[in-house]
Amino acid sequence: MLSKLLPILMLLIGVGGGIGAGIMLAPPPAEEHDAMTAEEGADHGDGHGEEMAEDAGHDEDGHSDDEHAIPNDFIKISNQFVIPVVERDQLTSMVVVSLSLETKPGLAEKVHSFEPKLRDVFLRVLFDHANMGGFRGAFTRSEVLDPLRTSLREEGRRFLGKDLVDVLILDITRQDV
Repeated sequence: MLSKLLPILMLLIGVGGGIGAGIMLAPPPAEEHDAMTAEEGADHGDGHGEEMAEDAGHDEDGHSDDEHAIPNDFIKISNQFVIPVVERDQLTSMVVVSLSLETKPGLAEKVHSFEPKLRDVFLRVLFDHANMGGFRGAFTRSEVLDPLRTSLREEGRRFLGKDLVDVLILDITRQDV
């Protein structure tokens, strides 16, 4: 009887301990955190709290600079990229990739004017990735996709400059033939 109850008892203790630890280690709610930082600033009284808030990227109201920053634009490349995967001179699969560009605001017109050139260089990068075996096996692992993202971003920056923040892979599918 005890041998049947012991696993259930251990499970309940483990779940209770996990929930308790989660509650104890959770960060305070935003209102509580703001109140705590206001109290700390009042305790110092010498103005160091305001300087520290400014140094941390916050204004006097406690708002971060990011809240006032203009968000980046996301521009979807109009058509998908279809990449053949060839092994031993034989087509083994097709990979379909959808890309989007994260850019600084107001760059949509420039992206659309360069889109044919961007598609060409992105296809070149994707073909090279396929020829190096990048789409074989577990091709969606981050250690496989990270070099591809980096290469796509570097090639895109050749045309769009530093205004291109990142190249996002929205969809990626492999269909074996």
